[in-house]
Amino acid sequence: MSASDRAIDLTIAAARAAADLKAEEIIALDVSEQLVLTDSFLIASGTNERQVNAIVDAVEEALHKLGAKPLRREGRSEGRWVLLDFGDVVVHVQHAEDRVYYALERLWKDCPVIELPEDVRSGEGAEAGE
Repeated sequence: MSASDRAIDLTIAAARAAADLKAEEIIALDVSEQLVLTDSFLIASGTNERQVNAIVDAVEEALHKLGAKPLRREGRSEGRWVLLDFGDVVVHVQHAEDRVYYALERLWKDCPVIELPEDVRSGEGAEAGE
């Protein structure tokens, strides 16, 4: 079983929101085979705590427009690693230093990558599509 269409739609929307705020190294993973609780992970980096929190705000706003509300939010006050659990998708926004240290991609390397649209991969976000 792979990630649901809803999870992929939410993942792409979250990735676009992160890209709009110049998040770095945006990657989406289909973790549905490994985890019962969620279908996908989105991982993105910010260069400082302020950017991490701005990315988090943008992701929450984008997914709220699609009817998704976070079930759980952790790490917001520190701004180093914020976890947003939307049920179908879990978004990890990490400070670039923490991203290297914790290496979530390495931990979940056996999970398939969810292909993100070109505008997200190029870091241009919705601006490229407008």
